[in-house]
Amino acid sequence: MNRVAMKPFVSAWARRARGLSLIELMIAIAIGMVIMAFLLALYINVTRSNNEMARMNRQIENGRFAIQFLQGDLAHAGFWGDYIPLFEDRNIASPSDVPTLVPDPCEAAGAWDAVDRNNLLGIPVQDSVGTCGVVSNLQANTDVLVVRHAEPVLPAQGNACPAGEVCFQASQCANEINFVPSRRYVLGTSGFDLETKDCTDGAVGATTVPTSTVRRLVSNIYYVRNDFTLMRSEYLNGAQQAAQPLIEGIEAMRVEYGIDNVGGNGAPVSYTGAINRGDGVPDVFVSCAPCNANQLVNAVAVRIHVLARSLEATPGYTDSKTYRMGNAATLGPFNDGFKRHVFTTTVRLVNPSGRRETP
Repeated sequence: MNRVAMKPFVSAWARRARGLSLIELMIAIAIGMVIMAFLLALYINVTRSNNEMARMNRQIENGRFAIQFLQGDLAHAGFWGDYIPLFEDRNIASPSDVPTLVPDPCEAAGAWDAVDRNNLLGIPVQDSVGTCGVVSNLQANTDVLVVRHAEPVLPAQGNACPAGEVCFQASQCANEINFVPSRRYVLGTSGFDLETKDCTDGAVGATTVPTSTVRRLVSNIYYVRNDFTLMRSEYLNGAQQAAQPLIEGIEAMRVEYGIDNVGGNGAPVSYTGAINRGDGVPDVFVSCAPCNANQLVNAVAVRIHVLARSLEATPGYTDSKTYRMGNAATLGPFNDGFKRHVFTTTVRLVNPSGRRETP
């Protein structure tokens, strides 16, 4: 007797509700993995782009900030209130105060003589620092910049020099200026009794008339430390202070000085014999390192080159470029993973150049 196998009854709804087969499950997993790999790659690329953009933004901001900071200080270089050095007065023949040596910014104020003071006032920017121990761990292929001037903002302390500080006072009184020996200015820690232009009694150092403004001496030394940081040493409490970090990510700084060595009449600048004080326009830019007094006396502009470096290396990038830092220096290639950019600006020394301009 033949038996017929009975199949279980499966409704149409049950057939439609069946799960995935193993093959279908594997295909679904494979598709999901492809999608996840695509999303992961997209996330990694976006993250890398954002990180690279952040690195570039920091690099640009560091470079621009360094340039703007130096530019702001250089704009005041050579500002001495109402005082004008004789060698910058086009009406004076053979002046006696022409700077003869580049000053040592770290020399103690108590050791200054008349020649030292003339040098300090007549050379407001320089590249050598003498005995300054505040410049330490100097980065290779970088310059030092000294900027000197009187405090540009009217001092809050009135006509008194803050205790322990070195200050500057210029006389406005013709009786003092023309007195023999002349008292045209005071640079030091005491003796600030020079008068305003209202003096009428002819007395030297008279206390019965108002005294002219006393301003603190500002002397800043800038350099790049070998950990890629722009440093600044300030002149406070009668001495150059230990350098403090200003801006990170600065790999090099090179400085060129715009020298006004030809007058408007085409003749060389001269301080003896014929009066020819130049015209306030730089005739040549030099990178002397160190510059001498004859060059710095005639400096009317400064060109700054700053090489900014990203703080972090970029994966897969090799810096094989060279960087022009003025007429005398080219840096690189560095062959590392850090991106770099050169920032350059030319700053007119408003005070020295303005005193040379022909009306």
